[in-house]
Amino acid sequence: MGMINKKNRYTIFDCCEDIDIRECASFVIAGGVIVYPTDTIYGIGCNPYNDDSVERIFKIKGRSKKKPLPILASSINDVEKIVSLGKIGKLLAKRYWPGGLTIVSQTIDENISTKVTAGKMSVGVRIPNNNCTLSLLKYCKYLVGTSANKSGDKPLKSSCEIMSSSLHGFDALLDGGTVEKGIQSTIVDLSDPTAPKVIREGAITSKEIYMVLAAIQQ
Repeated sequence: MGMINKKNRYTIFDCCEDIDIRECASFVIAGGVIVYPTDTIYGIGCNPYNDDSVERIFKIKGRSKKKPLPILASSINDVEKIVSLGKIGKLLAKRYWPGGLTIVSQTIDENISTKVTAGKMSVGVRIPNNNCTLSLLKYCKYLVGTSANKSGDKPLKSSCEIMSSSLHGFDALLDGGTVEKGIQSTIVDLSDPTAPKVIREGAITSKEIYMVLAAIQQ
């Protein structure tokens, strides 16, 4: 069962307890905003179909609403229900998922909040290589997956850093200790499949991604 952080008024759940993971997923399904570990950094997320919850994330982070938010899932099958990966996307997913690559591709699920996509016809998707969050996603299916920090601040890589940070206004913290990499995912944009491009270098180098893309396109 979760504990209450009295100072900041959020519930703390333990990644080592399945009942805690399930309760945390219930927060998401009910419209709550949670902070959780991934393989790269700590993320802040909510149900990507809930406009009000997504709006809260923009306010908590101080993030521009013109910037879209990525979505996490636990399987390629679930990813392909919300975006069209295409041939290149499927090959990149097979190589790097679960892992530190976010793929931006054409949205096919019209029910995703337009606040998530910032009104665009594409969205970033990823399967994180973190057992705790993968378990969480099996219960709530999809989760907004942006970094748990104020916009412009450095990414946070441990529950201790979250607790001592200026980030507040969320409902629950899923405590997974310190994450493995501490660096954001790399983002590759496939919204134009004829001209794939890396738009943010992170856990995987741009050089590696372009080498893989060159091999795929031969």
